[in-house]
Amino acid sequence: MSLFEKIAAGEIPSYKVAESDKYFAFLDINPVHPGHVLVIPRKQTDYIFDLSDEDYTGLMLFAKRVAKAIRKAIPCKKVGVTVIGLDVPHAHVHLVPMNTGADMNFCAPKLTLPEEEMKEIAAKIAAAFE
Repeated sequence: MSLFEKIAAGEIPSYKVAESDKYFAFLDINPVHPGHVLVIPRKQTDYIFDLSDEDYTGLMLFAKRVAKAIRKAIPCKKVGVTVIGLDVPHAHVHLVPMNTGADMNFCAPKLTLPEEEMKEIAAKIAAAFE
């Protein structure tokens, strides 16, 4: 079972913001910007383009709903989306609230936010999720 499958199953704690029977969204523990969310399919597939058309479309539609919640919960101009997929062998979409392009710089040092702030951010996004 992959790291992300364990997170989605609740075996590893996370700051969950949304879930369905097929998809799960949680805060990145080392965000590039506060409110950085990872959206994953519950079933492990390493490479996003190896997902079935149905699962790929479902993942992106679920990510769209999460992005709308982020934008309601976190002051930002837009929510950026990217797929990198080199660090964890489980397809995932990064959603990052952004005000400038620099907010999407994945080469910059990652943030470490206090647990209480992470809980507060997750709760705000979860409350805005429809």
